[in-house]
Amino acid sequence: MITRLSAPQHEELWRVEDAESGLRGYIALQSTVLGPAAGGLRMRPYDSDEDAIADVLNLSRGMSYKNAAADLPLGGGKAVIMGHPATKTPAMLRAMGRAIAALDGRYWTAEDMGMSPADMAEIARETRHVAGLDSGPFASGDPSPVTAQGVFNALKIGLKHRYDRDDVQGTTVAVQGLGHVGWHLCRLLHEAGARLILADTDATRLTQSCADFGATAGDVATIHAAEADVFAPCAIGGTLNATTIPDIRAGLIAGAANNQLATPADADRLAARGILYLPDYVANGGGIINVAAEILRIEDRTPWVAARLEALSTTMTRILTHAAAKGQSPAHLADTIIGERLLPRAG
Repeated sequence: MITRLSAPQHEELWRVEDAESGLRGYIALQSTVLGPAAGGLRMRPYDSDEDAIADVLNLSRGMSYKNAAADLPLGGGKAVIMGHPATKTPAMLRAMGRAIAALDGRYWTAEDMGMSPADMAEIARETRHVAGLDSGPFASGDPSPVTAQGVFNALKIGLKHRYDRDDVQGTTVAVQGLGHVGWHLCRLLHEAGARLILADTDATRLTQSCADFGATAGDVATIHAAEADVFAPCAIGGTLNATTIPDIRAGLIAGAANNQLATPADADRLAARGILYLPDYVANGGGIINVAAEILRIEDRTPWVAARLEALSTTMTRILTHAAAKGQSPAHLADTIIGERLLPRAG
């Protein structure tokens, strides 16, 4: 059962419930100005419905800006399931698929935190409006490696602007979160010769990743304060805030997490400390580009995705260059530039 809720700055917000499977979640469509809303489905153990709603609203807004920054004909949407990923069942996923089907193509989903291509296949039994599949004529699979590539590209641009470095060799990067994207980002950084400090809530994953990449283990609670050139938030959002920013030692922030800034004022706090922040929805847009190739049924996906990633890098360079010239935070300038693309079209 889906129930429409009020969300003044969003086009649609739906509560999704299925008593038989135990499903409880939310779907938010922030904007369809550029096309059908697209954004992943995540599952995590929220403390309350209010927390889940706040997350889905913030994430869907981020997707509007992310899709616009990547110049995709897609709007912004997101879905969340309340609960630990270990508790999900095929019945629960199919129930979510039915809820997505009820939106008649206004929302396309794909995997996000706590989800996999196999889960998308289960959802696809109930709706065709799902991407990130492992099989099929336009299947895009796990978007994580492409997301990581986009963040890596952005990080290199940031190094040039902040430190006037042309490559990653010898750069120390503190990575917070070793999920699918964080791990692939570490792989790229390691291959490029970076020194890594890693932190994750999963001790086994942390130990294995440190072994994989010759990295140093850090503490989850203090990784943001590590002695590093770059801090890469790759876990949950809101980690850049009034409490953490005074402790950050890195001069550059480039990560894969969505909604890294807890509030817009945190962009100014970073700028006041001389820390260059790369707008997250520009840096981490690679995954949705990969997914978009599936949604848009692109025949020759590899060159199409590569070209879009290159265009995203150009957008990041433009934002950083103009922000520096104006003495403005890149986050605020990005919101202005990308926000103009989201204005309703006349006529």
